[in-house]
Amino acid sequence: MKKQLIILFFLIIASFAVHAQSDANSRLYELRVYYASEGKFQDLINRFQQHTLTYFSNYNMRLEGFWLPLGENKENKLVYLLSYSSREARDKSWKQFMGDKGWIAVMKNSAVNGEIVAKVESTFLKTTDFSPNNMKSMGNRVFELRTYKTTPNHLPNLMSRFRDHTLKLFENYGMTNIIYLTPTDKEQGSDDLLIYFLAHKTKEDGLASFKAFGASPEWQVVKKASEENAGGPLTISVKSEYLVPADFSSLK
Repeated sequence: MKKQLIILFFLIIASFAVHAQSDANSRLYELRVYYASEGKFQDLINRFQQHTLTYFSNYNMRLEGFWLPLGENKENKLVYLLSYSSREARDKSWKQFMGDKGWIAVMKNSAVNGEIVAKVESTFLKTTDFSPNNMKSMGNRVFELRTYKTTPNHLPNLMSRFRDHTLKLFENYGMTNIIYLTPTDKEQGSDDLLIYFLAHKTKEDGLASFKAFGASPEWQVVKKASEENAGGPLTISVKSEYLVPADFSSLK
């Protein structure tokens, strides 16, 4: 009887894990990047912490993570990831949020001495079929946001390389795979962009891990084979940005 209960317990846990993975893969994600007006960065952070995040929750907008650039933030930049049950749900939530009288008052009051947001960038995303959706907080970590732009028609080849080899190699070299995404809209890069988050103990650890990974014989074999199969390099550019979670981030 005890053995049966233990088996049942693990089956239930496995069922929850599968459901959570399915839910994550069915959601629409939105990566939003804000640039605060000069001298207004702390005002923007305060507005998020004291007001905005509550409105997000009220209107069914799930905050997946909220980050600031590691080190000097010359651009007065912040980055966060939201998710929704669908594109229609996203549009409905934002319409309700922006029309909320309380939020309108908050925006008006925060801009008494000048607008606090200089620019906003938004990208709509979906998870890849190999994304681990590893959104559990683990404490004191740094995150790395990486964006790959592929050579024409080679996003499927790059995805195959990540699916079959790269994720596992990252783990072997001490990197934590968080979430892998591609844009949903053609004009935002659905044909040629892969965007993902990794986590490291520190930036120095991340840099050391990538150095070891890049020099490893197994990666050299995989890279050479994938490029020979595609008839050339799979990527045009790779952008890396190290980030730290805000105090109020749901993911740390």
